[in-house]
Amino acid sequence: MKKFINKMRGGGEQKTLKGKLLREICWSSGMTFIGIYAVYWVNRAFGMTEIGSLFLIGSFGATAVLLYCAPASDYSQPRNVVGGHFVSALAGVLMYKFFPENFALSCALAASVAIAGMYITRTMHPPGGATAMITIINPNAHALGFVFAFVPVLMGALIMLLIAILMNNLSSDPERRYPRYWF
Repeated sequence: MKKFINKMRGGGEQKTLKGKLLREICWSSGMTFIGIYAVYWVNRAFGMTEIGSLFLIGSFGATAVLLYCAPASDYSQPRNVVGGHFVSALAGVLMYKFFPENFALSCALAASVAIAGMYITRTMHPPGGATAMITIINPNAHALGFVFAFVPVLMGALIMLLIAILMNNLSSDPERRYPRYWF
């Protein structure tokens, strides 16, 4: 029991945020602004303003943190970003179709099926769990059905990925390059 309790004490030091330079903070937050704004404007260019709020799904904010602040993370690599969101959106649509009247069950199943799907396809992307649940929570997603997995989810993930590829590689920081691998 003592060993179990000791595991919860921590004792390590936070490494990811310690001593970040103002340049790094500005670069990452600037890319986040560009990425999220680009998702909106590309969708608007396609005439999708009537359901514009649907295209800015909350899980894209978490994806921005990974792509623009932690581009070397395995969870940030293209296969994981695109595949994780897509698999998760499909899981969400399926669970809503199977259990449309049971909100709690469809949410819990959507997140768990999304995680299983990401494991199986080797596309683990933590924001995918949120994408699966957003599919259940958002009534506009219900109306779109499986189209939701393509537009806005796949399209938005691809837009943010393109921004990550361009902006991370424009940086003068030799450590900031993206992606580390594609597949």
